[in-house]
Amino acid sequence: MNESSLQPIIFEDGLLRLLDQRALPGALHWIACRSAEQTATAITDMVVRGAPAIGIAAAYGLALTVWSGEDRDSAERRLRLSRPTAVNLGASLDRLRGLPTDALPTAARALHAEDLQINLALGAAGAPLLSGGVLTVCNTGALATGGHGTALGVVRSARAAGQAVHVYALETRPYLQGARLTAFECAQDGIPHTLLTDGMAGALMASGRVQQVIVGCDRVAANGDTANKIGTYGLAVLARAHGLPFYVAMPTSTLDRACPSGEAIPIEARPDDELRRIGGQLICPAHSPVWNPSFDRTPAGLITAWVTERGVWRLPFPSDPAA
Repeated sequence: MNESSLQPIIFEDGLLRLLDQRALPGALHWIACRSAEQTATAITDMVVRGAPAIGIAAAYGLALTVWSGEDRDSAERRLRLSRPTAVNLGASLDRLRGLPTDALPTAARALHAEDLQINLALGAAGAPLLSGGVLTVCNTGALATGGHGTALGVVRSARAAGQAVHVYALETRPYLQGARLTAFECAQDGIPHTLLTDGMAGALMASGRVQQVIVGCDRVAANGDTANKIGTYGLAVLARAHGLPFYVAMPTSTLDRACPSGEAIPIEARPDDELRRIGGQLICPAHSPVWNPSFDRTPAGLITAWVTERGVWRLPFPSDPAA
């Protein structure tokens, strides 16, 4: 199967429907958004997550101002603040700037369709890199994008090309996107997979079951430093220690050429209770201090290559944005 059967973002005139990723895999529950404010809240609350999907949802959220009557400038500011690390959010809103308000719905739909085509091209570019065991973190599939996926999309494309691949999905604490979402997508689309805890990655690499690591990204600095789900940096260090290639699936929309290095990438802090609880169940003393960054930064020197819709890139990146 090349494209995923999952469609997590559905837009109709005056209504944005988001598949609630917090409820997966237990239930297919949809959240209805009729305003930019409701969309921003859904993004912050992680009803929708994944850098490309956040960007698409934000574009549709702004388009809802055609029907909601919200002040467009205020709506845009609210959406920009909903999650600060993913560059796609701001980039999507930037693309809608200057357009007449009544043109926003059509522009948002075009952005959504373009993201799917980018994912398919990225998957085709990266497919030859994968064979055997593929370790990944978080969720980078159809649920995180306009469809198909980035890192998981490369896996889909590799399988469509006839390559034998087996996904090893880290559960991805504290929000469990790997367990709840990546394993769910693999099961839905018949992708061979094994779930493991985050702390098992080193032992798995040492066992010889993994031939490469591929992850997504929320922002890539001009020097190649990459921000992604917390735990990615540790995987890169482990991959280097075990002599494994470490690939970043990078739609070029996530490359922030104005950001000189990873140190300039803002890192979102998530609520303490995301770490203190699993499924609402307290797993530690109720007032234990918590450090809960949502992302970490992986230095470019630990990354083998960046897989884009324009081909496999290594440093230095092409200076021509159309390269």
